[in-house]
Amino acid sequence: MAKFEGIKWAPRQLKYSLIDKKIEFVSPDSKVYAVNRSIHYGIFLCFEGIRFYCRRNEKGEIEIVFYNWEKNLERFRRGMAFNLATEQHNLIPSVEELIHIFISYFKDDAMYEFVNEMVELDAQGYLRPFTVDEEQSIGVTFPAMPAIRAIACRYDKYLGEPFTGVVIPHLVRAVSLNGMGCLKLGVNYLISVKAIEEARKINPDAGSALFLDDKTYQKIEERNISEWDSSCCLLAIADNTVIKIPEHNLILPSVTIQGLVAILKDMGVNVIERFIKYGELIEYAKQHKLVAICSVGTAGILNRCYELDFLDDKKNVIYIHKPLAEHPLFAKLAEAKQRYWDIYKGKYKPCSDEALKKYIIK
Repeated sequence: MAKFEGIKWAPRQLKYSLIDKKIEFVSPDSKVYAVNRSIHYGIFLCFEGIRFYCRRNEKGEIEIVFYNWEKNLERFRRGMAFNLATEQHNLIPSVEELIHIFISYFKDDAMYEFVNEMVELDAQGYLRPFTVDEEQSIGVTFPAMPAIRAIACRYDKYLGEPFTGVVIPHLVRAVSLNGMGCLKLGVNYLISVKAIEEARKINPDAGSALFLDDKTYQKIEERNISEWDSSCCLLAIADNTVIKIPEHNLILPSVTIQGLVAILKDMGVNVIERFIKYGELIEYAKQHKLVAICSVGTAGILNRCYELDFLDDKKNVIYIHKPLAEHPLFAKLAEAKQRYWDIYKGKYKPCSDEALKKYIIK
């Protein structure tokens, strides 16, 4: 998988029907019919990414740990609601029901060896739930047999540092009017893949593309920064300030950013939430006030960009930003990332005890 290293998939896939509420555990390559609405039209095709950690408690039991995962599940529910007719919304499982479904998956006997291996390796875990219409049909309608599937994996690293980014102003990830950019929908991610391809035309080493907003009628300098191709961004400024872009229809509400912001504030960093124009970001970089621009998401937590190529409206490179690695805030970003992961391991206390959930699975 792109950007993932050392990945291994679980031996079982979860299958859950929203119609009959039946939980099944099937093989990882269990088929989805080629003739269905999800594959042809992207209808009822949303997904989620949830970080987890497996460890043994003081009793020797294997427990699985999640941090803020109710927010992931609520985001997943919003994605399902967008894909269903209003009268079908009663089919959407509650957060509590989703927790029961996913924990049942990890408790399946066939998952024991995989989970135990994760404990021994002290590995990172990633749960990928997604939805699909199980009906064999290419009718352009709402799904008749909506279902949830899910599979877990462990991995060594995602994206990582150093990575190179390129601003891509000539592609738009989503259109705010449709209210889709804030949802994890499959149809949003083709443009992300295309943006990476465009970035590598500018810089062959590019690992990520940074989008501007959808106001293409404005001067390029007046457009706002939105997101990376498959992650959100935080901007660290030399006055010991971190800028978080407000959540809106073009910004996926990042669960990881919310946790990192709480940690940074606890570390004494001034975090402000506001929009930032492309021209303003360029000036920060040219005046050596931009400490770092970070990619933030479930799999990688936080990675600092070591080169960001700024483009003009003719796709010419007008400036290349390098991070201010000697600035104290640069190191604090790495510390915040480690603290975030240490919450899962029980080495660092979360800002809210209610945000950390542990479940005995073996």
